[in-house]
Amino acid sequence: MMSRSYTNLLDLASGNFPLMGQRKRLPRVMTVPGVISELDDDQANSVTSDVPSSIIQDRVIIVANQLPVKAKRRPDNKGWSFSWDEDSLLLQLKDGLPDDMEVLYVGSLRVDVDSNEQDDVSQVLLDRFKCVPAFLPQDILSKFYHGFCKQQLWPLFHYMLPLSANHGGRFDRSLWEAYVSANKIFSQRVIEVLNPEDDYIWIHDYHLMVLPTFLRRRFNRLRMGFFLHSPFPSSEIYRTLPVREEILKALLNADIIGFHTFDYARHFLSCCSRMLGLEYQSKRGYIGLEYYGRTVGIKIMPVGVHMGQIESVLRLADKEWRVGELKQQFEGKTVLLGVDDMDIFKGVNLKLLAMEQMLTQHPKWQGRAVLVQIANPARGRGRDLEEIQAEIQASCKRINENFGQPGYEPIVFIDRPVSLSEKAAFYTIAECVVVTAVRDGMNLIPYEYIVCRQGVSGSGSESGSESGGPKKSMLVVSEFIGCSPSLSGAIRVNPWNVEATAEAMNEAISMADAEKQLRHEKHYRYVSTHDVAYWSKSFFQDMERSCKDHFKRWCWGIGLSFGFRVVALDHNFRKLSIDAIVSTYSRAKNRAILLDYDGTMMPQTSINKTPSENVILILNTLCSDPRNTVFVVSGRGRDSLGKWFSSCNRLGIAAEHGYFLRWSVDEEWEICGQNNDFGWIQMAEPVMKLYTESTDGSYIEAKESALVWHHQDADPGFGSSQAKELLDHLESVLANEPVAAKSGQYIVEVKPQGVSKGVVAEKIFTSMAERGRQADFVLCVGDDRSDEDMFEIIGNAVSNGILSSNTSVFACTVGQKPSKAKYYLDDTTEVISMLDALADASDPSPSPESEASSP
Repeated sequence: MMSRSYTNLLDLASGNFPLMGQRKRLPRVMTVPGVISELDDDQANSVTSDVPSSIIQDRVIIVANQLPVKAKRRPDNKGWSFSWDEDSLLLQLKDGLPDDMEVLYVGSLRVDVDSNEQDDVSQVLLDRFKCVPAFLPQDILSKFYHGFCKQQLWPLFHYMLPLSANHGGRFDRSLWEAYVSANKIFSQRVIEVLNPEDDYIWIHDYHLMVLPTFLRRRFNRLRMGFFLHSPFPSSEIYRTLPVREEILKALLNADIIGFHTFDYARHFLSCCSRMLGLEYQSKRGYIGLEYYGRTVGIKIMPVGVHMGQIESVLRLADKEWRVGELKQQFEGKTVLLGVDDMDIFKGVNLKLLAMEQMLTQHPKWQGRAVLVQIANPARGRGRDLEEIQAEIQASCKRINENFGQPGYEPIVFIDRPVSLSEKAAFYTIAECVVVTAVRDGMNLIPYEYIVCRQGVSGSGSESGSESGGPKKSMLVVSEFIGCSPSLSGAIRVNPWNVEATAEAMNEAISMADAEKQLRHEKHYRYVSTHDVAYWSKSFFQDMERSCKDHFKRWCWGIGLSFGFRVVALDHNFRKLSIDAIVSTYSRAKNRAILLDYDGTMMPQTSINKTPSENVILILNTLCSDPRNTVFVVSGRGRDSLGKWFSSCNRLGIAAEHGYFLRWSVDEEWEICGQNNDFGWIQMAEPVMKLYTESTDGSYIEAKESALVWHHQDADPGFGSSQAKELLDHLESVLANEPVAAKSGQYIVEVKPQGVSKGVVAEKIFTSMAERGRQADFVLCVGDDRSDEDMFEIIGNAVSNGILSSNTSVFACTVGQKPSKAKYYLDDTTEVISMLDALADASDPSPSPESEASSP
């Protein structure tokens, strides 16, 4: 059943929502002269653009919630003045892109622009800054940013559940619809300037997580990456989001998805496994998710700082805020520094409590240690933020009253905007930086501190730890922030443990200078080499690699709303034409028809697996044609198959993947295995029982020739982990036995060596040839991994001489997915329809036996 969120948003996703008026379109940006026709917003989905590209070199369009531009009203209130925001990561990442690559930005402005000014502002920003603004109506903006982004996604991604109406924001469908509408507006602005065959799209952060679906719907081969700058929560937290699958599927329409840490990527992959049934693969250092024939890359790379910008600020720090003045103010004091946004997740009050605890437990620091806490202006709003601000103010007042002395306050709280140069001065004089965020995506404050403590060589300024002396720094960082894994010399703390944090702060400022110097050198080597340019270069290179096969495959979109996805398949892979196969079938003289059962003639979801009367009738009709050799090739046991198809006298059956073979009801079962010694079962079964007992939801299926351990009803993560362990265990135990242990979809199977559906197919073709009836028509239909063995054998049968070069081969898989077959049918219904058409074209034998075999 389609979820409410799908049905509510069908119009939105198809571009028919009425929230936006029609706006004048921006012309496409070109680097060489040429005419590019307008892209009609209502045109049908296209595989590639119908507009010829006029771009010579590649171009990247960077899409984010906000443009890297500052906007300010002119003094006369007539028009706007614009300038680059030098602090913006989006602007800094250009340093890592190829020099000849053009960069275009799409995003919103931080100011409200009247509708009658928007066209002029758009043109100015495009001409002067190569920026395309997305103007959101106020009602959408408020619900999109302050609503869904800040009240629902932001808290949830930082592990805060809305346990009550007053604690966090309960899910509000109108906010979700505003989020979708805003993403739709961003997509329209991107499409206005997009050259789909030449451009790369790089989308940033949680504000635009459904944007990949809107763009992929229009251009199936678009080269597109997404980077999440916030944490991604564990599946236990994320699964509480009512639109969890919609967002996951939207992200998977990107070609590569980036995260700061392995933890965030691991959580995302776990969500894809548990909610979508997708498993990742790691190959040569790259992690990828197979999604309908596309490989979605997973990139793990923490962002860095812009070294040039910080070093240029250091050269100005003495002019704008003299370091000497700060040194004089804190003379004789040991300064610990905190720089945080005013945010409920930054743990500022936990830091204050740790400082209070340190002064209590280590009285020697009373009158000597000072915590300078800089609070950047809040970006969100709400009751939670007001409460934490009041708590912080109360803590500052209490600590200063209890431990303050004339001329000494242990807490210096700076609650105002602080310029970069002023921050650099504080970094320079601080002995230690303390970060106690309870959850943070990355946090670059420790990186900035390390660079400022290093100073600028040859600048002649006072910047640096000591003028001309050894450079040293110390860090106390929360283990819950993104930069923590890369700072191996920092003292990591659990900020919720106030006593342990206090001891860490004492240890940091009490540490010997030589140790501080060694830790600083280690950190500076990492920070200076893994800067923002390194990060963007690495991500872009991986995005290029992920997109390199786009134009080598057939791509088409399927699905509605956020169920939309692109299927990418080999050029030779196409849907089986019933008319074409019937025509070839009618002309053939010796036909081989090999059919899987479950998932091919019988739906996997069906509880009653007994074949219908219609299937029996079709098979009997096919078998009654003397030119046909028809086989059901299945992994099921011979008893079940023999019972179900007992009325099909001429039907051949290969049971248990071909270990047992029977050419017709009147013939005996042949054993095709190379070895009939099943002593290995006594070794394998106890091992499987051990894993069954420890894995809730798993069970063992005992066949005559094989043992199968099923874990589809177990916890997905634990079941998969146990399956890998079981496979390793079985391979070790059965190393000297004539059996093969293999893993499949939710199974681990042990069966005799040399048994597969491919071997069965080869045996059938060879037997037909020995009887003087070499097949000139082959139809092979299956749906899972075991059937791929048949497809592979058939593909090589002509070159191996098993089939003639004139043989017409139709290897067909069920479902649109990567396969060694060259054809596909969508489902079991289409398979039965195709077989029914072949039955109608058959010429039944008039012999009494064939008539008796009819039901």
